[in-house]
Amino acid sequence: LRKMIGLLRHRGPDASGIYTDAIAGLAHARLSIIDLSNTGIQPIHNEDKTLWIVFNGEIFNYPELKKDLVEKGHRFYTQTDTEVLIHLYEDKGMDMFSDLNGQFALAIWDTKQKRLILARDRVGIRPLFYHMSNGRLVFGSEIKSLFADTGISRNIDPGVLSDIFTTWTPIDSGTPFQGINQIPPGNLAEYSKQGLIVRPYWALDFNSPKDDEYLFDESVDELNSLLLDASRIRLRADVPVGA
Repeated sequence: LRKMIGLLRHRGPDASGIYTDAIAGLAHARLSIIDLSNTGIQPIHNEDKTLWIVFNGEIFNYPELKKDLVEKGHRFYTQTDTEVLIHLYEDKGMDMFSDLNGQFALAIWDTKQKRLILARDRVGIRPLFYHMSNGRLVFGSEIKSLFADTGISRNIDPGVLSDIFTTWTPIDSGTPFQGINQIPPGNLAEYSKQGLIVRPYWALDFNSPKDDEYLFDESVDELNSLLLDASRIRLRADVPVGA
């Protein structure tokens, strides 16, 4: 785990943390954006330390989510959007992702249920790769972190490499390396004694608008409102924001 986060230090130069138990291990290299204090170091846990999370990204609507969770009785020990995720999982389980407005790759270790949840944002802004063999799962934000495990092969997958040269990206969940996959955008994965189950939690809706008289001016106003709101919530940070 130390080798893995060492290889990802360029992604998180501000701090690092490791959690291990008899079954699972989580490690994180942190780039401080929200809650610059040491209380924001990951992995982050819930009140009774039965849930642990490592998270890459930003949840733009975390203040609104936190307010609702506090009203429901959840207690927070950090000011991070990361901790909001762990309490949201406590509250809603696998249904939590429909509430998130943001970009993310995350892993939640549920010590009671003995299951690991991996998830990636709707359009795959944040990367999340994994390798599974012999009942063991290794995952990370970059493929080279997985190669810290010397038991993982570095053999090239020519088919996926051809896809990348043709379309600039793998067509499915593959990667240029055999045996290494990625969680597809808009998907979550559950890993337990029953094995690994990957499934979508979101997909684009291609249905036509219900109202055939959807006016151009109304569309312009709605797009303008969405763009302004998207810009506003992305300015939430404890460090200067540039664009």
